[in-house]
Amino acid sequence: MNDLQKRKKIRLEEYDYSNCGAYFVTICTHNRIHVLSNIRRGDPCGRPIVELSQLGEIADHTISDIENIYDILIEKYVIMPNHIHMIVFIKDSEMRATARVAPTLGNIIGGYKSLVANKWLNICKQRNITMGQIWQRGFYDHIIRTEHDYAQIWQYVDENPSKWESDEYYK
Repeated sequence: MNDLQKRKKIRLEEYDYSNCGAYFVTICTHNRIHVLSNIRRGDPCGRPIVELSQLGEIADHTISDIENIYDILIEKYVIMPNHIHMIVFIKDSEMRATARVAPTLGNIIGGYKSLVANKWLNICKQRNITMGQIWQRGFYDHIIRTEHDYAQIWQYVDENPSKWESDEYYK
């Protein structure tokens, strides 16, 4: 057991991830395989076009599902070929005052990934094909603490398709 590599903890130790506020989240596909979209040039002004695959369309439609299930806002997002960036805003909800436990960011992202996988599994079963693994384990997050931080992340998400070939997730 000691020989096994220990997973690095990427969450803040003492932080309550059910707190209301804004979070920048990145979800990657398994082995960073390009299955969600294709980025191509085509706009006369040089702006890229994000063409969603069928799985990418499911990921896109599931954004509104997850907003309704968890009473959150996904304020900005982009579906790249092998990852999704999103700004998740957990609202200050009356749910916190009830006996029901408020969902954490991990619950929300886990629920999202599960919904997308289940919808895709149904399509794969209809086509009699093996689904395979869609998502990389876990996700990356950043707690957005200031308006300046928020504006920079918004811009990063907005410009991500135009910088795809120099993106750290490009391969």
